[in-house]
Amino acid sequence: MLKTLGKFIFMIELGYRHIKIFKRTYFHPFISLKPAYTQLSKDRQSYSNGVIEFLNIEIELIGEVPQKDKVLYAINHRSLLDIIVMEHIFSKHNKNGTWIAKQELFDAFYGDFFRYSGCISVDLENRKGLLKFFKEIKKTLSKIDDFNIYIFPEGERNKTPDILEFQSGAQKIAKANNLDVVPVFINDTLESVFKHAPYKEKKVVQVHMGDLIDHTNLENDYINFMNEAKG
Repeated sequence: MLKTLGKFIFMIELGYRHIKIFKRTYFHPFISLKPAYTQLSKDRQSYSNGVIEFLNIEIELIGEVPQKDKVLYAINHRSLLDIIVMEHIFSKHNKNGTWIAKQELFDAFYGDFFRYSGCISVDLENRKGLLKFFKEIKKTLSKIDDFNIYIFPEGERNKTPDILEFQSGAQKIAKANNLDVVPVFINDTLESVFKHAPYKEKKVVQVHMGDLIDHTNLENDYINFMNEAKG
């Protein structure tokens, strides 16, 4: 109980400190889009690296992070640690980008973390909101040459060992902006990893990074990649 409480207290306190850091950039009157997203990406990564260190987790990357930017990373989603693990990887490869998140996350008690850290919200039930979302994505990609998009195509946290049916968002974003896709498979049940953290001895988590693929058959190509990763 104390172990569980301790890690949540650590993450919440660290999160609130970083919200203050995010706000310096978010509300900066003279910063332009590219340096703003670059700084917010680095600050999200700083938070994630702090959590990874506290939980005593090591990420084993199988495959390579592509050098190319302006791509969409399609990632399976099982745990609150998924974003943290991926941000840790991006920090090692100097990647800049944004997470696509449902509006509900921005409305939750921890919504300020998403709101001010450079994440982009989408309201799937609001047609005007969807149009605004796609315009924002296109505008941002046109102004930032090293920008990337991170998304969970399943749309929600998956409690099964398989993949939920992909929602249409990832494919539509990639198609509308002519983006290649990087399939990413986190090969550990991070919910269980998080439950037993922090670890006395280093806990290794495997993340498989695929080659660039076209968005046309995203779900089938992702499933094939996942099955290969599982061996």
